[in-house]
Amino acid sequence: MIKIGNFFFKYRNILFIFLYLLLFIPSPRLFGPELFGESYWVWPIVLGLLVTVTGQLIRGATIGLAYIVRGGKEGKVYAEDLVTTGIFNHCRNPLYVGNVLMLLGVGILANSLIYVFVIMPLFMFIYQTIVLAEENFLRNKFGESFNAYCKRVNRWVPNLSHLSGTFNSMEFKWKRWLLKEYNTQLVWLVGITLILLIHYPQLTNSNEHLRNVLLLIILPLLLLLYLYVRWLKKSKRMVE
Repeated sequence: MIKIGNFFFKYRNILFIFLYLLLFIPSPRLFGPELFGESYWVWPIVLGLLVTVTGQLIRGATIGLAYIVRGGKEGKVYAEDLVTTGIFNHCRNPLYVGNVLMLLGVGILANSLIYVFVIMPLFMFIYQTIVLAEENFLRNKFGESFNAYCKRVNRWVPNLSHLSGTFNSMEFKWKRWLLKEYNTQLVWLVGITLILLIHYPQLTNSNEHLRNVLLLIILPLLLLLYLYVRWLKKSKRMVE
């Protein structure tokens, strides 16, 4: 499993984009008029947005409070320090939890039975192998300190006790969140926009012209915001 995890770790960023593209494959519906009536389409929108936004909030809180430099080195698992503060004090893998909820949410938003019950379990298996590979590295590097951390903090399920105390005792660094997340935000927001406007003609009263106008406004705007933040970062006009 560790060898499998090391392999997937190397390509995990590409994997995230690939899984996003799978949202648009044809699939039976999670919610249909047979059980939910004519307003069936409202359910996946509300539930899907709730889940995926929760995932993004978890990622944002994690990065803004105590970012962990665990991005790999030369395509391999790497960590500079054992970070146990911020959201890492409540869950050992909050960024991955956020990713899972983000993808599960957009899968629900796409009303895709295949995505939720086939793609997501596969995604969870891949993430589990990556986590095992990371834990193997951390255990070898930090030894008993990491073992003690594992005994105290859950791998996947966040412990919400004293969460307010964590936020009150730390400064949320919104610039770091923005500069670290702008790539993920672009992919996420573009996906949500396409799903809402393509999968749900009800939102535009089946008016294709209106849908296309909205796409031509929203997508370039998101791209411009992305390029602006990227420029701020590369020019060092905004730093963490």
